Amino acid sequence: MEEISFEEAVEERDLKRKIFELLLERQELESRCFIYQRSPCLEVYLSWRLSMNKTQIEWAKNPDGSQGYTWNPITGCLNGCSYCYARKLANTRLRTTYLANHNMLPFENIEDEDGSDHWQFHDPFYPRFWEDRLKSLYAELFNKGGKPKGIFVCDMSDLFGIGIPEEWTKAVLDVIKAIPRHRFYLLTKQPQNLIKFSPFPDNCWVGVSATDYQMFVDACGYLGALKHEGKIKTAYISIEPLISWDSTDAGSFIQHWLMMGDIDQVIIGAQTKPTVYPKIEWVREIVEAADKAGIPVFLTG
Repeated sequence: MEEISFEEAVEERDLKRKIFELLLERQELESRCFIYQRSPCLEVYLSWRLSMNKTQIEWAKNPDGSQGYTWNPITGCLNGCSYCYARKLANTRLRTTYLANHNMLPFENIEDEDGSDHWQFHDPFYPRFWEDRLKSLYAELFNKGGKPKGIFVCDMSDLFGIGIPEEWTKAVLDVIKAIPRHRFYLLTKQPQNLIKFSPFPDNCWVGVSATDYQMFVDACGYLGALKHEGKIKTAYISIEPLISWDSTDAGSFIQHWLMMGDIDQVIIGAQTKPTVYPKIEWVREIVEAADKAGIPVFLTG
């Protein structure tokens, strides 16, 4: 056997390690679409390393108009929406992954209805923090070339939601501030909490989710207050799912609320799984008001 120097041995070892890392990265990419077919142990391991994933959420676009990404440094939510697609995913395909993370929202020693202690450990949709996903996104995007990306933050949670520790939210926003060339979509059902974290970086699209007329009015009020104070650059409202629209106002008043909120975009969509389409007259009323206000509307499929 030919003898090699110590330096050559170290170089060969490093090369083998690099090849192994590249193979692992390829395996991760393949697992993004087919991870549910792999073993639970591999699923858990890869999920901790993945930072962002290509998304099928239609309105989450890259700045060039191509399909964007999702990034979930926080998962789980206490808003309690019965129609929530994220809760269904957490309790099915992602259950093993989420239950493996014990970095959870602190909780009292309370009993569930079945008498078990610490029921939160068994709830995959109880809020959890994924610190490694902060680090991996920063490492992936900081000072890197390529086209700017559009990233929907916490589609499996609510970044400003009920009970979410402020330090979690601030840690996420710190990463967003550090990579300003990329666009980040923020969306919440708790708009009253936005002011605590304002002003927001210019690369944030700050949105509020509404499912009915009163939530829409509240969203315009909260976003408008921050927008007029210069604490938000881009504001949007996601009326998805549009469940009810008991508006006694004419379309001109909807237009008024949109303009008062200085809203930049409106998203309208149906409830999915099961699919429940909104009444066409609700959609028409909102679209017509937005058109008169000069605000683009995105209708999801």
